[in-house]
Amino acid sequence: MKIVQSVILFVMLLGSWSCGVVNTVAVNATTNIVDYGLGSVYEESDLDLAEKAIPGNLVLLEALYRAKDKDDEHLAFLLTQGYTGYTLGFVEDVDAQRAKVLYDRARGYGLRALKNKNESFARAIEEDAAAFKKSLEKFSKEDVPLIFWTANAWGNLVNVSIADPAVLVDLPKVNALMEFVLKYDEGYFYGSAHLYFATILATVPKNLGGKPDSAKVHFDKCFALGQKKFLLPYVYMAKSYCVQVQDKELFQKLLSTVDETSLDVLPEQRLVNAIAKKKGKKLAERIDDLFF
Repeated sequence: MKIVQSVILFVMLLGSWSCGVVNTVAVNATTNIVDYGLGSVYEESDLDLAEKAIPGNLVLLEALYRAKDKDDEHLAFLLTQGYTGYTLGFVEDVDAQRAKVLYDRARGYGLRALKNKNESFARAIEEDAAAFKKSLEKFSKEDVPLIFWTANAWGNLVNVSIADPAVLVDLPKVNALMEFVLKYDEGYFYGSAHLYFATILATVPKNLGGKPDSAKVHFDKCFALGQKKFLLPYVYMAKSYCVQVQDKELFQKLLSTVDETSLDVLPEQRLVNAIAKKKGKKLAERIDDLFF
């Protein structure tokens, strides 16, 4: 990773000494290298190495975003995805305030790119949920990745700001974005739109509108779409559904599955699965506090 970063810095310096076409070529080349570097990080199983490597890549991406074109959709996508994943994996469990700042940054990059693609959406951001949902009709299936990661960042921001009413009012808009993903590509990122709805339905108490039975349907769909190789759903089902219905046996079974599954079961997502293992172990330690 240090070698990759050294190459990136060299190319950036070369670009700063150039102008016109040469500068554009240098920035494009650097973008490709960082893109490849992030892909390599997602395959990394060493959490300590990944935690140290990702911030440097994100800072470089932000520099490229400013140097190339602030309307660059691909760079905006990488920044939205990168900051969301980094915050979920390494920040939100230890520093909620910092997590809010980083999720908000991720959401900002995603929303800017989406607004640049859709004028109706840009206007509807400040309108009610019905107008917001209507504006999504001008997007297409090719917009699913950017919409998903923007919604993911936004939803996680709501989650870590649960006591803030000003943030909670945005939840219907996040739901609309995730409904769009379900409609056009429910299998995107191993069915994670189903994971989003499953977690919400299983976390909210029944007397406040929670629906654990419906949540289980979404969890099962997510397991199927991820071929039971993507481990985050196991952790979130244990944390939300099992606690809600007080199923201690299923809780232990799910977390044991996470602990015992090899990271090589899904090589392209070793990092996410390693994060799931870390979260699963911490959750397992709380079993006596979660079940009565």
